Amino acid sequence: MKGAVSIVRLSGAEAVQIAQQIFQPSGKMRVQQWQPQSHRVHHGLLQDTNGSAIDEVLLLAMLAPRSYTREDVVELHTHGGGVCAARALQACLAAGARRARPGEFTLRAFLNGRLDLSQAEAVAALVNARTAAAADSALAGMSGGIGAAVAAMRSDAVNLLAELEARIDFDEDLPPMDAQLLGRRLAELSEKVSSALDTAQRGRLLSTGLQVALVGRPNVGKSSLLNALSGSQRAIVTDIPGTTRDIVEAGAVMEGVPVSLLDTAGVREAGDLVERLGVQRSRAAAQGADIVLMIYDAMEGWTEEDGVVFGGLWSSSTASEDHSTSGGSGTAAAASSARLESDATVRAACRQMVSTSAASGAGLDDLRAAVVHAAGLPSLNTGETQINPVPSGSGWAVNERQAEALLRAREALERAAQSVQDGLPVDFWTIDVKDALLALGEVTGSEAGQDVLDRVFSTFCIGK
Repeated sequence: MKGAVSIVRLSGAEAVQIAQQIFQPSGKMRVQQWQPQSHRVHHGLLQDTNGSAIDEVLLLAMLAPRSYTREDVVELHTHGGGVCAARALQACLAAGARRARPGEFTLRAFLNGRLDLSQAEAVAALVNARTAAAADSALAGMSGGIGAAVAAMRSDAVNLLAELEARIDFDEDLPPMDAQLLGRRLAELSEKVSSALDTAQRGRLLSTGLQVALVGRPNVGKSSLLNALSGSQRAIVTDIPGTTRDIVEAGAVMEGVPVSLLDTAGVREAGDLVERLGVQRSRAAAQGADIVLMIYDAMEGWTEEDGVVFGGLWSSSTASEDHSTSGGSGTAAAASSARLESDATVRAACRQMVSTSAASGAGLDDLRAAVVHAAGLPSLNTGETQINPVPSGSGWAVNERQAEALLRAREALERAAQSVQDGLPVDFWTIDVKDALLALGEVTGSEAGQDVLDRVFSTFCIGK
């Protein structure tokens, strides 16, 4: 990969020593006596172990503990291109360094207390962000938003556990237990966990995005709508029915969510083998998509052929799935809406009807909002979620691993509350509160085992 600058990073107790072996600072005659100053840029020549010049570079030293890993860190900024960086890497290896494992820099930052585990995961989320909203959410996680919220929950749980264990050891010296107050405290803590869990769907959408299939009979405007939503000319548009024979995919961003749009072949009784295969793939795409847009021509209204297409895609057993319906031309949306509302099956299966015009762009913003709403989020841009408002697309959101741990914490708290309600001994209450504490600790890494760390950091790139 070509670029203006390549960076080779060293981290560890011997980082400065290795740099001294291969870096010739400008204006310095005695290389061995040179010591880099922290957070200062040094200019010089990079040499191999034989003293031959490799490149003219800049060296940036960040000495412990004022570095990303809280270790001595040295960065060699070489000229771009694969050759210069590769030679710099080989010089470092020959001087005693070794290749970093995936995510090892961030792992060291975690082990040295620079980051908690949720912040480390946010680093990977930022690197992999596909939209500005996803990047904002990752930055909120990197700033410690998740960790601070979970730390507050753990503090409440620790205080609760301390009081319960004191009851076991010194019950005779303490006033009678207020079971109702204890139940309320458990419920309040469980509600805090639930509030964090409410962000999981948002986190999943920002991370993995949505797959949206555009289906309908031939020549109702599916390809035109795909081009309009994606801002590209990915699909061929003609007046000839059956132009699209295979799945055409295009990327788009809707309300901050990355979306993969699938333009499918028009569904009808195909006259040739190629078109029949396209129709089969259309049905498969609809069944595998997160959201389906059933496209029909609003000028004609909902026709019998549209009903056949719709009925062929979903049986009555799946009629409760999330689908959105878009009027193709949008010029007679009121009339077509009345016809659509008369069909109880379609009305039950479709989340919302939106009138659009691919030619003028009318209704496209409403359609984007409807898609995100059908996925479980009213709008990321307005800062709304189903339960708790978040700052304009920048609120943190838990990932799948964190959500699983939070779910176990909530279940443990609910068991503890039930034990209190049932009048079980205090020993039973403490068991469940301890389980909740362990689960909350897994979110930030204070209670994470090696298997959890291996799973988290194996997903990182080498440079992080």
